[in-house]
Amino acid sequence: MTADAARGDPRLAEAARRLLGHLLAVSGLPVAVRLWDGSRVEPPDGPPAGTVAISGPGVLGAILARPSLDTLFRAYVTGGLEPVEGDLLRSFEAIATRKRARRPRWRSVLAGFPWATLVPLWRARTRIPAIGHALPEGERPAGSGRATDETLIRFHYDVGNDFYALFLDPAMVYSCAYFRDPEGDLATAQRDKLELVCRKLRLRPGLRLLDIGCGWGALLIHAARRHGIVGHGVTLSAAQAELARARVAEAGLADRVTIELRDYRELSGTWDRIASIGMYEHVGIDRYPEYFRKIRDLLAEDGVFLNHGITRRAKSGPRRFRRPSASRRIILRYIFPGSDLDHIGHTLEVMEDAGFEIHDVEGLRRHYARTCRLWYQRLEAARAEAERLVGVERTRMWRAYLAGVSVGFAQGPLRLFQVVATRRGAAVLPWTRDDLYTGWPAGGGG
Repeated sequence: MTADAARGDPRLAEAARRLLGHLLAVSGLPVAVRLWDGSRVEPPDGPPAGTVAISGPGVLGAILARPSLDTLFRAYVTGGLEPVEGDLLRSFEAIATRKRARRPRWRSVLAGFPWATLVPLWRARTRIPAIGHALPEGERPAGSGRATDETLIRFHYDVGNDFYALFLDPAMVYSCAYFRDPEGDLATAQRDKLELVCRKLRLRPGLRLLDIGCGWGALLIHAARRHGIVGHGVTLSAAQAELARARVAEAGLADRVTIELRDYRELSGTWDRIASIGMYEHVGIDRYPEYFRKIRDLLAEDGVFLNHGITRRAKSGPRRFRRPSASRRIILRYIFPGSDLDHIGHTLEVMEDAGFEIHDVEGLRRHYARTCRLWYQRLEAARAEAERLVGVERTRMWRAYLAGVSVGFAQGPLRLFQVVATRRGAAVLPWTRDDLYTGWPAGGGG
């Protein structure tokens, strides 16, 4: 049977209605489904948070043949599944809330299951296309050499500066913002985050600041303008380095801030202050001892180090913790290949073993949930331009990624911590944190 004939067969639409009606009833998922013939299957427990359209029985058959989150993701990205009503983020939030409150047992799924619907839909299945922007080897942790790391970093960051500018703030800060006002805007919250980092590092004029994974240069520009430092940033993304240099020059800071396309492991010398913002996620947990020892060696005896990064909630036992979930596998293959998320307890243990003394650990989970929500909303508003720049498939991937990560921080296992440390025994920080929160410049200091 051809795909067109299958779409016109009323028996397949009826089989789909029976099957999906049962699954929505036992799962309680607050999502409606619109079939290829225009009919709808509604959730029984109230109005849906969103509606998804299935383009044909072949797509549903393919999902039944290989029911997995990866299959659903590929069907969505390649157009077989289409959110047609409601907001994607709102739907993800509603699904996550329902899953936490009600997890269906296999017994309830099997009770009254319409087995007769499976055979005709399975026979009508078609192949869901592969996603063009994918890295099959992305599920492994980051490799051990610069060439491997450059490949992984460029896969994510060299999608294009213009694309990132669509949803980031004007300073192009691609990490968790800091919302002194929980309802505040993104630009102010990102300026406040940069100021918070500078204050935690206790910057003052003339200090030498190294920014590992400097992105588009926002921290160095802010620190040089407001705190008078001399800064150097390194990145493995050519696209980031090029724009960062241009932004430094535009700010009139080329004599005080330099940007280099270089691996942090190749650096030498000592620095008064070191920041690593959203970079250690790319290192790989097994390489943390090497990473933190290198930073300790680069840090002056009286220096201060700030590590800012995403972590995951701890689990019972390292084997269970290291096993990637279905959602993690999607991120590793299609979005952030080579990324590796630790739990904060192990990170602190490795830091202490590498010769650091931990002074402060601050969790910013709620801040990152709101940051990703605002990124998602900005990308939604600029969807047409995003599709023009990077194509429909990649835009769909990023919409789902930002929505999913926002929910992961709001309701799931994702965490974000800033850790302030010095070389072991160095008495360089104040006895209290009072200085961090007094005399804060209005609006984060420009």
